Amino acid sequence: MQRIKKGDTVEVIAGKDIGQRGEVLAVFPKRDRVVVEKVNIVKKHQKRRQTRSGVQHGIIQFEAPIHISNVMLVCKSCDKRTRVGFRINEEGKKVRVCKKCGQDID
Repeated sequence: MQRIKKGDTVEVIAGKDIGQRGEVLAVFPKRDRVVVEKVNIVKKHQKRRQTRSGVQHGIIQFEAPIHISNVMLVCKSCDKRTRVGFRINEEGKKVRVCKKCGQDID
C-alpha cells in the first residue's frame, strides 16, 4: 500500500516550493515521484510540429514531478502534515493512519 495516493493533499517540505500545499495529480511509484498541483512549475520551449495537430507550441508551463521524500501528507482531521502509519481495521482491510492524531486517513 502506498503512503501517498492520487487526490491526497500534501505539503512540500524541501526545495524551492517549501511550505506550499496542493493536491496530488499523479503518482509514479517506480520512480518515487509525485506531481502536485501548482507546485514545481517549469517552463518548456515546445517546437511547433506539423505532424501532430492539437499539440501546444511555444513556451508552455506545467507541473514537473518531485521526489516523494520532499512531500508530507496533510491529515484531513487535524490539518497538520504528518507521517503515515498502517493498521488493520475491523473489516480486515489495511488502512492508512495519521501518526499525530491517530485517525484513519482512508
